Amino acid sequence: MKCLTILGCTGSIGTNTLEIVAAFPERFDVRALCAGKNVSLLTDQVRQFGPELAVVLDEAGACELDERLGRGHGVRILFGDEGYREAATLSSVDMVVSAMVGAAGLVPTVAAIEAGKAIALANKEVLVMAGDVVMSLAVEKNVPVLPVDSEHSAIFQCLQGQDRRFLARIHLTASGGPFLNSSRNEMEKAGPAEALSHPTWKMGKKISIDSATLMNKGLEVIEAAFLFAVSAADIEVVVHPQSIIHSLVSFVDGSLLAQLSLPDMKGAIAYALSYPERLTSVEPTLDLAELGQMTFERPDDERFPCLGLAFEAARQGGTLPAVLNAANEIAVHAFLDERMPFFRIPALIEDVMARHKVMTSPALSDIMDADVWARQTAREMI
Repeated sequence: MKCLTILGCTGSIGTNTLEIVAAFPERFDVRALCAGKNVSLLTDQVRQFGPELAVVLDEAGACELDERLGRGHGVRILFGDEGYREAATLSSVDMVVSAMVGAAGLVPTVAAIEAGKAIALANKEVLVMAGDVVMSLAVEKNVPVLPVDSEHSAIFQCLQGQDRRFLARIHLTASGGPFLNSSRNEMEKAGPAEALSHPTWKMGKKISIDSATLMNKGLEVIEAAFLFAVSAADIEVVVHPQSIIHSLVSFVDGSLLAQLSLPDMKGAIAYALSYPERLTSVEPTLDLAELGQMTFERPDDERFPCLGLAFEAARQGGTLPAVLNAANEIAVHAFLDERMPFFRIPALIEDVMARHKVMTSPALSDIMDADVWARQTAREMI
């Protein structure tokens, strides 16, 4: 029996994780559920899975959850950063599923690693902001960091049993998002409704906008560099609209290995939860004959400049990836609130990056300071 804390239990990854837990009750037990403001859904999850601890964003949410659960519910309820850290370090927990959106997931994930918990990592911002710090700490604590993103899970699976000396390149696939075939003029006029209409994946709002700008893929490049100890220069992005090949690796002899499955996050989540074993019948089997054709193309750097900004942040390193991530979060929320047009997202991020004085080899506190600075700078520029 593996005991879990789920950071971000009401989001897309969190709800899919709980579906897997419900399907394999003999394998998994939920000890802590952590949400933000969706107290209604969290209430249902607490009733179904019976954790010992539930955490929400603020005190008002904690009071609401307590009231909704009713007398004698027996669940400890906490809120805020201290609550998230408590959930991430519970003595009864074996693995922490890190699925909070954005920079908020960094501190509790680091706390979980320091406490010796295995990490199922869905929050790419954790490694984007502090990859050196996080992965070094994981090695020191002998803690596995298992990828949950479908692309990184694919790479992880392709590298099983391989001699890493012969790895030549990592190939991250991208669906291309809702604007793959849109002109620059059409993209400049796009509003939140158009940008949120992803053709393949069903995701939360923030990650959907990141997919529309291809920033999501840029963040994944930085994450992959830390997860697999390679240079970002040895990673390429290829657009694959069908989202069947989740990523590939190539070797020095010219051969490629790919991982294929239907576009459903349950497979990647299940593999992280059960590694090195595999769970049965998690997702439908892919029918290659029915699938027919798969296509590939290079991303258009002019229409999707966020991808180039991410590669530049990876090249310079230090605190710049944290600045990239923070500026992007502010820009995305401003666009969703209709306070900024779509085409200004990469322009704002580039302007904030240009103003930042990069600190090399930063400590975690330096990274957090850079994050705060970038958010404030982005808000002022908006």
